[in-house]
Amino acid sequence: MNAEFIAVGTEILLGDIANSHARFLSLEFAKLGIGVYFHTAVGDHLGRIVDQLKLALDRSQVIVITGGLGPTDDDLTRKAVADACRLSLAYDEEAFQALIVPYFERLGRSYLDVHKRQAERIGDAVFLPNSRGTAPGQYLEWEGRHLFLLPGPPLEMQGMYNDEVKPILERIAGSGSITSRVLHLFGIGESAAELKVLDLLRVQSNPTIAPLAGEGEMLFRITAKAETKEEALALIAPVEKEITDRLGHYIYGYDEDTLSLIVFRRLLEMGAKAGFAESCTGGLLSSMLVEIPGSSDVFAGSLVAYQNEVKVEQLGVSEAVIMNDGAVSEETAKQMAQGIRDRLKCDFGVSVTGIAGPTGGTAEKPVGLVYVAATDGKTTKVAKHVFSGSRTQVRVRAAKAALKQLLDLLNDTEVKI
Repeated sequence: MNAEFIAVGTEILLGDIANSHARFLSLEFAKLGIGVYFHTAVGDHLGRIVDQLKLALDRSQVIVITGGLGPTDDDLTRKAVADACRLSLAYDEEAFQALIVPYFERLGRSYLDVHKRQAERIGDAVFLPNSRGTAPGQYLEWEGRHLFLLPGPPLEMQGMYNDEVKPILERIAGSGSITSRVLHLFGIGESAAELKVLDLLRVQSNPTIAPLAGEGEMLFRITAKAETKEEALALIAPVEKEITDRLGHYIYGYDEDTLSLIVFRRLLEMGAKAGFAESCTGGLLSSMLVEIPGSSDVFAGSLVAYQNEVKVEQLGVSEAVIMNDGAVSEETAKQMAQGIRDRLKCDFGVSVTGIAGPTGGTAEKPVGLVYVAATDGKTTKVAKHVFSGSRTQVRVRAAKAALKQLLDLLNDTEVKI
């Protein structure tokens, strides 16, 4: 059984709102073992919606249409489904009184005649209650196809899916599970990583391997389909091991892990605190860590030191080093890390200094040159990077590189602080 999603709304095509439905529904369908083959967005135009529905009806067994269920003239989903399936569209007074009127009564408001459009039933479709809004959904079984019409607002759509749609899908889908394992890598590009496992990619069937590029990192998603999640994980295990044997040095986490989350957990396990000294990242490194609830348990604080005078006066960087090596140099990064550790009296000091661009680079020190350092007072690790991309991309990649530098030092530190 395969499925596809159609998001209706010109605002999606214009970029005014993001189509968050696709990710939510894809994750949910995977849990049920239903393969999703297509995501589509179409504007508020009856002819184009009908054309897209006809295409979907020809190639998919389960079709979810989100949006276009409101009471206004541009809410065309009900009409489009009726036309595509050659079915009647008729007002249902009983449904209106049961599903729509109570919503207005709870709010102490009066409904308008235009809201009756939301009680127009497509053929013999079943209405799906919406406890969070005025637009009920509909479920239509037509010529072996299963169509679900869901409201556009994400909270309404997700609530209706969980309450009404999921039980139906569980019944029609039967057994089966699509399960994925995600390996997160840092320090190797997508092309280089793919070359390491090219033989596996060429013979993949079940499980499948998908290399995906991220900002400054990349991942492998291994996906298997089986009757149960346990059986799917058993299929994934030998493939994961093979990839780990080849690329384990670059793997830092799994599934929902992020670099900042892994660093947070490691610091928490050690009972340690870290402080950051940032130049080109301008606080971005600190922001990545403090996004995690409870980060105050492991994060002492930070200092954004852009000007050389701040590096010297606040972090103790040697004026001679600034003059001879420059603000963007291995020795400056090293002294910044040591300085923030000493100033904040924390266990680990981390620094990042570089040229984010688009100007400021030279032949010797090009735009994208970044040094990151991490120290525990005894050992200091320093790494040089040259990142490509926009100013924002360089800053994001530099911040992640600093987190990885700290993680490498933490992993070499076995004892608790």
